[in-house]
Amino acid sequence: MPRSSRDRPSATSSPTKSPASRRPGTTPISTSDLKDAIAAQAQAEGFSAMGVCRPDALPHLPERLRHFLDEGRHGQMAWMAERSHWRENPAALWPEARSVIMLAESYTPDEDPLAVLDHPDAAAISVYARGKDYHDLVKKRLKRLARWLIAEAGGEVKVFVDTAPVPEKPLAEAAGLGWQGKHTNLVSRDLGNWVFLGAVFTTLELPLDEPGRDSCGSCRRCLDACPTDAFPAPYQLDARRCISYLTIEHKGPVDEALRPALGNRIYGCDDCLAVCPWNKFAVEASDIRYAARAGTIAPPLAELAVLDDAGFRERFSGSPIKRIGRDRFVRNVLYAVGNSGLPQLRPVAQSLTDDPDPAVADAARWAVDRLPG
Repeated sequence: MPRSSRDRPSATSSPTKSPASRRPGTTPISTSDLKDAIAAQAQAEGFSAMGVCRPDALPHLPERLRHFLDEGRHGQMAWMAERSHWRENPAALWPEARSVIMLAESYTPDEDPLAVLDHPDAAAISVYARGKDYHDLVKKRLKRLARWLIAEAGGEVKVFVDTAPVPEKPLAEAAGLGWQGKHTNLVSRDLGNWVFLGAVFTTLELPLDEPGRDSCGSCRRCLDACPTDAFPAPYQLDARRCISYLTIEHKGPVDEALRPALGNRIYGCDDCLAVCPWNKFAVEASDIRYAARAGTIAPPLAELAVLDDAGFRERFSGSPIKRIGRDRFVRNVLYAVGNSGLPQLRPVAQSLTDDPDPAVADAARWAVDRLPG
């Protein structure tokens, strides 16, 4: 469950109201010209692409979502089922909305994110989590764009970033930004698949874009790259086997049968994203704050395993990593320690076998049993 599939709850803005016309004394603008102006403003804010669709543009989503939930593939993410009536029909989320402006922002890494997998003493952290929390950056851009839109054309708006009830990826496909690839993430012919998504719902009627067209063809690199076989079929994901889900959303011990496949991935997984051939068209990240912070590229496992709660919070302040808490984070680090095969890391695991958190203690004992010495 890579970066663009993360559907975590996040606060939305309340509707912002303004007169339904342009500023007094100005000439009314056509919807086509307004859309062009929105695109230009979005680019000025740092977004890489923009498209427009209707809130009710996803007629096949309810069936797909219900199958996903009925199969239990959402795992412990109960909020997906609880809010499915909104997720399967974005029009129900805000019935007054007439258009959805979907925006993509690039976060393409400037190095091979899979290189760290060859260094068992180091931790692999997903590219999206190495810099500043994208929720904050994208949402501020969306709010600025929304305020500009209100000033130019009136209407009401709501903005969403990775918000539970909003199916960003299907909406982005409907808005012509790309298509949901076989790994279920958005793929763009112009941007690759290293993108964050945001949405502006508005009561304004805007010209619509043609939906994205699937261009995966016979390629299955993303499916074959998955270490845990988390794709039951092309275009289907079982989150219960996805390393991103297991290291971020899953609470408690991870199934012992899956632990070896985690390797040294301690927060998220980029394998299926990194191997996509369409990344040859990826553009540079639009904001330097998405660049990896010190200590997030291949940090030593021994250094991370001994973090207490205060040390964890200090180290990952302003990072999306902080939200999983010290216990779940150290649990993941200990799985990586156990997978390292390095006897010098055995004392690190041994020191945590009596950790107050049961999942941490269990992971430490598992690591000790796997390491020589």
